[in-house]
Amino acid sequence: MTAPLAGGRAARRQTMRRIHPRRSPAIPLLFAVWAGAGAVLWLWWHDTPAIGDTEGRILNVGRITGLLAGYLMALVVLQMARVPALERRVGSDRVSRWHAMSGRYSLCLVVAHVFFTMWAYSLQAGKSLNDIVQQTIDTINQLPDMGKAAIGAILFMLVGITSIGRIRRRLPYDSWYHVHLLAYAAVFLTFWHQITTGNDFAIEPAAKTSWYILYSAVTALVVWYRIIVPLRLNLRHGMRVEAVNEEAPGIVSVLISGKMLHRIGAEAGQFFRWRFLAPGMRFSSHPYSLSAIPRPNLLRITVKGIGDHSKALRELRPGTRVWAEGPYGSLTGSRRSRDKVLLIAGGVGITPMRTLFETLPGAAGDITLLYRARSTQDLALWDELEKIASERGARLLREVNGPKGEQPDLSAESLKLKIPDIANHDVFMCGPPGFAQSVYGALRGAGVPDRRIHSESFRM
Repeated sequence: MTAPLAGGRAARRQTMRRIHPRRSPAIPLLFAVWAGAGAVLWLWWHDTPAIGDTEGRILNVGRITGLLAGYLMALVVLQMARVPALERRVGSDRVSRWHAMSGRYSLCLVVAHVFFTMWAYSLQAGKSLNDIVQQTIDTINQLPDMGKAAIGAILFMLVGITSIGRIRRRLPYDSWYHVHLLAYAAVFLTFWHQITTGNDFAIEPAAKTSWYILYSAVTALVVWYRIIVPLRLNLRHGMRVEAVNEEAPGIVSVLISGKMLHRIGAEAGQFFRWRFLAPGMRFSSHPYSLSAIPRPNLLRITVKGIGDHSKALRELRPGTRVWAEGPYGSLTGSRRSRDKVLLIAGGVGITPMRTLFETLPGAAGDITLLYRARSTQDLALWDELEKIASERGARLLREVNGPKGEQPDLSAESLKLKIPDIANHDVFMCGPPGFAQSVYGALRGAGVPDRRIHSESFRM
């Protein structure tokens, strides 16, 4: 089943037609985000009378932190919506970093909003700061939708706590992922008290309407891209496991059959989130890159067994139903800006590099792939890479450990010896975090500008 995946010129041409250089919309998006934050600040300033006493100052700190928290929470959900245009052009890893940062700021603002608002209410009721807990309980019992808001705030804090680095590393990925989904419920529950008790929305009907539009638009994007689009994709293509092949020690390829898979819309270098409907795997969704360009009836992923999910892939049986979401990712030919391209793969990071190696347009000698592995046995898909290199006149280099385990030299000087004009290349790389970091430093030392070093990580 592997041999046909090494050729397929028709599929290659179709994939290459999708490659169109484009600019990242990150700057316009960031401008829009800051403009929205500015509008929130203006709303607070416009509706704030002269403040003369301590209670008023504290209450207004609670107001502005609440407004900003509500705005950021909408953005947190938007970043969870997996909007393809955002993930493909900005990059899934960058969107994930934005999501994590927005979540941290939102949580801090929620805590500040609750603390300062309850403190101000306590002072207005003639109580001290020590009575803030009782004041909070009284407020929850007296004001509309505050019970929902309290539950939502607790859920949001739970999501935030389980996302702290040390705690998250101790949790199984699936457990963390399902707790993380509680953010949807948290945002839904906290929304209503903003409308019913928010002074700014009571004074400004236009602000209330804008808030409804913001949250409705975000909700529509989540429903469309997290539910409807995946449902339509999977009903249309009807994917099942075709076979599982061992490629190298601890590395397997899963061949996935289906209908019209060449129309699934994936570009070389992209990935899907895969769910295999087998016992023990039904509730796990993990990202894996395509390791071959889509054929009309076949897809392939190649995975190294590291965690429980990836190790279980070798036990999949033919006929197992497959649920996929995507494609995602921006590690595509659209980032390219130079004629010459260097692809660098470390270990199983070869999977997106292999598809790029096959499809990136270029004359003979323009495309070079450098593959780093511990030994020649660990060079997964090597036969296919050799065939592609021969067909395209591309360069294929391998770097493996020496007979005594000594690691190859991938310093700036070594890279310049292997590729003298490396500074004139675009570089795409994929591999373990430590490998990627060291190679990045070597590339910068070899004169490759940061803007022409392209990588993407699934890690948040």
